[in-house]
Amino acid sequence: MLDRRRFLAVCSQFGLASTLLPGALYTLAAQAQAAAPSAAPSPALPKITPEMVEQAAALVGVPIAPDQISMMLDALNQQRDGYSAIRALHMPNSIAPAYVFDPLPQDAILQTQRESPKYGNPPAVGEPPVNLDELAFANIPKLAEYIRTRKISSVALTEMYIERIRRFNPELHFLITLTEERAMAQARAADAEIASGTYRGPLHGLPWGAKDLLAVKGYPTTWGAGGFEHQTFDYDATVVQRLDAAGAVLVAKLSLGALAMGDKWFGGRTLNPWNRRQGSSGSSAGPACATAAGCVAFSIGSETLGSISSPSSRCGVTGLRPTFGFVPRTGAMALSWTMDKLGPICRSVEDCALVMSSIYGPDGKDLSVRNAAFNWDANFDWRTLRVGYFQSAFDMPKPLQETMPGGLSPEQQKKWRADFALRRASRARTAYDRNFDLDALDQLRSMGVKLIPIDLPKLPYDSMMHLLTAEAAAAFDDLTMTGRDKLLTEQGPEDWPNYFRAARFYPAVEYIQANRARSLAIEQMAGIFRTVDVLVTPSGGEQLILTNLTGHPAVIQPNGIRGNDSPKPPAIDTGDEDNIGGPGTPVSITFLGNLYQDAKLCAFASAYQHATDFFKMHPDLSRIGAP
Repeated sequence: MLDRRRFLAVCSQFGLASTLLPGALYTLAAQAQAAAPSAAPSPALPKITPEMVEQAAALVGVPIAPDQISMMLDALNQQRDGYSAIRALHMPNSIAPAYVFDPLPQDAILQTQRESPKYGNPPAVGEPPVNLDELAFANIPKLAEYIRTRKISSVALTEMYIERIRRFNPELHFLITLTEERAMAQARAADAEIASGTYRGPLHGLPWGAKDLLAVKGYPTTWGAGGFEHQTFDYDATVVQRLDAAGAVLVAKLSLGALAMGDKWFGGRTLNPWNRRQGSSGSSAGPACATAAGCVAFSIGSETLGSISSPSSRCGVTGLRPTFGFVPRTGAMALSWTMDKLGPICRSVEDCALVMSSIYGPDGKDLSVRNAAFNWDANFDWRTLRVGYFQSAFDMPKPLQETMPGGLSPEQQKKWRADFALRRASRARTAYDRNFDLDALDQLRSMGVKLIPIDLPKLPYDSMMHLLTAEAAAAFDDLTMTGRDKLLTEQGPEDWPNYFRAARFYPAVEYIQANRARSLAIEQMAGIFRTVDVLVTPSGGEQLILTNLTGHPAVIQPNGIRGNDSPKPPAIDTGDEDNIGGPGTPVSITFLGNLYQDAKLCAFASAYQHATDFFKMHPDLSRIGAP
């Protein structure tokens, strides 16, 4: 067994306790084993050598003298040999680390008293249209009123959405598994309950879709990844259970980029309904696409770093990324235990609030979830809220001026010019979209909002993002160690297999240091939210990294349609940018709220939404699969 005390004693003499990267030593040793003659295979890794330590030390930027290296060899070999005992446990993805991230600053006070949701006045609904397809893009209150008054049956509504899924999915590629048998049983049960006088609320009888990282008993849960196509669990995720309890009808498990990255999965690429030459962005690719295409009444997505924000922006739908620790993730694939969040993707902010009312709160299993209240009040006076905006984020980008460096070969000059053209085109698209962001500020001022300029905290956000990849590499350690990462669809330098391997070289000490920097970010954001209640910001940029690190809630919603004067989209969608849609595609704006103040945030965002009506837009799908 590993003698930890001896190892730490040796290293601490040189101020190096836990500073060397064990993963680096392991990888170097594994490479040495792979290079050994194949005639003499051995399950044991070769001993760590001084040369390996020098290379590992260079990777992590820790200078170590040769005599110090010699003293450390025995302890390092013992430490490396100890890894196998933990790896032999073969821990499933559902096992969380023995620590829980809490985004709350020291002086935070939570509202824990739950109140019944306060809905708006039910919309007046007449006789339903003969063709129920005309209700495909209706919001939750309207659909709910048809169901509640029994003017439409849940069975009929479910059949309509299933037919649309079958019609549009062959071109849009948002479906992984159709849960038709389960859905029809739920729809029949909903109709029977409502007929008997039992009405569970506005989600009762409404068809929805789940991002396929949520476990559903009796169906595959594929995580969108090659090698997991037939994976099943014998339980339902907590969010699925809660929506079952609300009477909602699960009709589909929807696509996500493999292991929650991007919009490419083992079955292809989920497309943007507004421009089908582009992906829908990700990783909540299927939920955003299916909702935008009117194939479900609402959906559930997840976000670790932009996975609700990005596809909501691209597909022109409304996403609520709740406060970290508001919605239990039990039964959901883990990517980053300190950053993962589940949330609704819908047609409107009010829809998101109605769904949120059914899925939030502790389940006794996800220990990150706080006993905080989400008290939705459709009539809340949003004018009482103080509203700020990240001033510098609304600045117009400066024209790109770069000079080609000297000494380049003709081929290098050609590449430089091509790269410069791409950067210039990206800058032009950002400048065009910034006009919509500025219009949002003008619209808010016209609503009587006094906007308070706020500076974005200046911290090394990109450097903190190694936290995500380190946790993701741990969550999928078995893929890297067994070589099964080769089964994943994407294998480029910015895809999970490469990130997982690189994360093995991230020192534990640097992980802790990055978390300390994260604490600074939490405190600085707490300072901002002592002066404002809501922040307005463009949907991308540094705020996206910052607020995912600090756990703050966000509402991402449509903010207009690009005109014919919009810069042309790039010929190839690389997945690197959200704003490439081109003419006739939606843009978005984001509202941020204080921790666990998601209900007030939704009230404000809903007021803006109804002042603009952009949420009523939907893509023209008339050329796809005509019935």
